Amino acid sequence: MPTISVDKYKLFEALGRKFTREEFEDLCFDYGIELDEDTEEEERPVVDGKQEPPQLKIEIPANRYDMLCFEGIALNLNIFLGRTQPPNFRLVEPKDADQQVITVHPDTLKVRPYVAGAVLRNIKFTQDRYDSFIALQDKLHQNLARNRTLVSMGTHDFDTVKGPFTYEALPPKDIVFKPLNQAKEMNAEELMAFYENDKHLGRFLHIIRDAPVYPVIYDANRTVCSLPPIINGEHSKITLDTTNVFIEITATDMTKLGIVTNMLVTMFSMYCAEPFTVEPVKIVSDHNNLTRVTPSLTPRETTAEVDYLNSCTGLTKTPQELCDLLTKMAYVSKPSSKDANILEIAIPPTRADILHQCDIMEDLAVCYGYNNLPRTQPNRSATVGGPLPINKLGDLVRMEAAMAGWSEVMPLILCSHDENFAWLNRKDDGNTVVRLANPKTLEYQVARSSLLPGLLKTIKENKGHSVPMRIFEVADVVFKDEREERKARNERHFAAAWCGKTSGFEAVHGLLDRVLLMLRTSFLTEGTETPGKPDGYWIEELNEETFFPGHAAAVHLRLAGKEARIGEFGILHPTVLEKFDLRYAVSTLEINLEAFL
Repeated sequence: MPTISVDKYKLFEALGRKFTREEFEDLCFDYGIELDEDTEEEERPVVDGKQEPPQLKIEIPANRYDMLCFEGIALNLNIFLGRTQPPNFRLVEPKDADQQVITVHPDTLKVRPYVAGAVLRNIKFTQDRYDSFIALQDKLHQNLARNRTLVSMGTHDFDTVKGPFTYEALPPKDIVFKPLNQAKEMNAEELMAFYENDKHLGRFLHIIRDAPVYPVIYDANRTVCSLPPIINGEHSKITLDTTNVFIEITATDMTKLGIVTNMLVTMFSMYCAEPFTVEPVKIVSDHNNLTRVTPSLTPRETTAEVDYLNSCTGLTKTPQELCDLLTKMAYVSKPSSKDANILEIAIPPTRADILHQCDIMEDLAVCYGYNNLPRTQPNRSATVGGPLPINKLGDLVRMEAAMAGWSEVMPLILCSHDENFAWLNRKDDGNTVVRLANPKTLEYQVARSSLLPGLLKTIKENKGHSVPMRIFEVADVVFKDEREERKARNERHFAAAWCGKTSGFEAVHGLLDRVLLMLRTSFLTEGTETPGKPDGYWIEELNEETFFPGHAAAVHLRLAGKEARIGEFGILHPTVLEKFDLRYAVSTLEINLEAFL
C-alpha cells in the first residue's frame, strides 16, 4: 500500500484539533487507514538550515486514489468526523471556451491515443500546496498510471500559453523545444540521448523511444507544452505565482484517464477562488468518435438494498438512518421513492473504488464503526460442508476415467486464438470466446472454449512418450454470456484424447460409454425415435472440419424430457494434426458435464 507523508501539525490544524498518537491511531483505524510512523520523536533532517517538521506517515489502501495527498486525507477525515459536508464538485463556464480546446490528430493512435484536459482558475499556491500538487502527480504516476505507461500528466501556467491546443504525433526530429529546467532547445531525438542516464526521467524513455512518432501538445503559437509521457516544456512551467493552471493528461487507457483527471482536479480545486469548481476543456477527436468535454464530475448514480446493507453488517437501521451514516464517507444518498428497500446513492467523482453495493456496505461498516457492530451468536442451525454438485460429479468422472487406464493432465486455461479456433478448423463467430484485453504473449490470448487445445499441446510436448497415449481432463471452459452480470460463464467439461499407431476411435467411444454408464444414463439404440422417449443418450453422425469425414459423431442427451447436444467425438482431421505437429492419429472426446446436473 502507498505511504503518504504529511506535516503532522498542519494536518491537525486542518482537522480542527490536536491528537495524541493513540487518538490519531484510533481515528485512522476507524477510517480504514493506518498510521505507520510519527517522526516527532526521531532525528529529522535539516533542510536549508531548518529542521524538517514532524511527519505522519500514513498507509493508504491501494484503491483510494483520493487520499494520495495531504488535501485528500484532510478532506476525507473532516467529512468522516462530521466537520464538513461532502463537497459539490462542479464544472463552471470557461472564461474563453474557444481557447480551452484540444484538437486530437489521427496519428496519435499510433502511440498514445487519448487525451483529457481541465483548467483550475484563480488558484492560490503556497510552497506546501505546490509541493503537494507535484507529489500527487508523482504518486498517481507510480500507482494507477503504472509508471506513466497508462497515463501521464502535464500541468502548465495557463497565462503563458494560448489556446486552442493540438495533440499531435510527429517524427522525433520535428519536435523542437526547451525541456523543463533546461537552458537550450533540443529535438526529441536529442532529448532521448540527453536524459538517457537521468535517474528520474531515464526510466520512462522506453515508453515511446522506439515509436515511429512521438506525442506532443502544441498551443496556438506552436509552442510545445509537453512531450508526454516524458517531460513538459520550460516555457509553461508552473511557479508559486501561477494563478491559472492548464492540465493536459494523455493515456493509453480511457478508464484510467478519467480517474486520474478527476483525482487531480478535485483535490486541488479547493484552492480556487471559487472552491471545488473546475473549468472544462473540450476534446475534439472526431477520428475515433471521442469528441467530448472533460473532466466529467457528475456523480455516478447507483442503488443499494437496505436489507443487504443491514444483514451484512448486523444492523437494523431505517433507510434514512443508513443515508445519514453514509454521509460520513462522502456519499449523497436518499431512500427511493419507488421501493422502500432501495437507497439511491450518488458516488462522488473522487471514489473510483466503488464498483458494487458490497463496497458501499463496507463503507457503511466503517461509518458505523467496526468495533460498534453488533456481536451476535449464529441463530441458524449448523450445517456440514460438502462439495458443490459439479465438483462431486467431476470427481466421479475423474475416478472412472483413471480406473479405465487413462492419465489425467492439467493444461492452462489460457491459449492462443489460433489454437482455440484455426488449428481445430473452427471459426470464431465473435460471440463465443473471452479475449484478454492486453495479452503479454501470443500464447495466451483467450480463455479456452474447448479442452482439446490443451490435450493436443500436451501430446505435442510429450512426443518421446511411448504410444498409445491416453489422457483426459475435467476442467472449466469459458464462454461469453450477455445474460450474466460478468458477461461470461464457466462450463465444466470432460475431454479425452487417444494418440497411437491406430486411430483409437473405439477407445474414446468405449470411454464415453463407460462414463455415461457410471452416470446411469442409458444408451438409446433408436436415438430420438425411441418409443416413449425415455431418458438416455444416443449418437448421430457428425460432419465438422475438426474431424476426419465420416469418422465423427455428436453425443445427444435427453433428461427430464429435454434434449440437447452435449458433445462430440471422432478421429481428428490430418490438417489439425499437422498444425499441432502430431505424428500419429488422434481421436478425441469432449462432453459438457453440467448437462447431467
